[in-house]
Amino acid sequence: MGGATMAGFGLALAQPQRKVLVVTGDGDLLMSLGSLATIASQKPANLAILCVDNAHYGETGNQATHTGMGVDLAGVARACGFENVTVASNESELQSASEALRRQGPTFVLLRVTDGPSRRYRRNW
Repeated sequence: MGGATMAGFGLALAQPQRKVLVVTGDGDLLMSLGSLATIASQKPANLAILCVDNAHYGETGNQATHTGMGVDLAGVARACGFENVTVASNESELQSASEALRRQGPTFVLLRVTDGPSRRYRRNW
């Protein structure tokens, strides 16, 4: 945990002709907030980050993350220098989030979702 954004950043630098999409969660991103500053300062045009924020550390027992206590990851991305930041909190905002991921990067999309077990897929703990 905590390495997804930097792994994607490295891939974007190594493969500049390809679009790279990092799909991560709020818990992972909170463990590597400095990665947003590094990415924004280097401005890789082919990198997009989609952060799915359920305000919980799902992999370690579903403890609450800081986003459930007021930390705004989209605001952090903006403060680090991301020019393309989009937040989707409901179904009507998904289209703009999808379009944002196609922009020249670096792009940051925060997808806020409700916590809880999947209705479709059962997790094998």
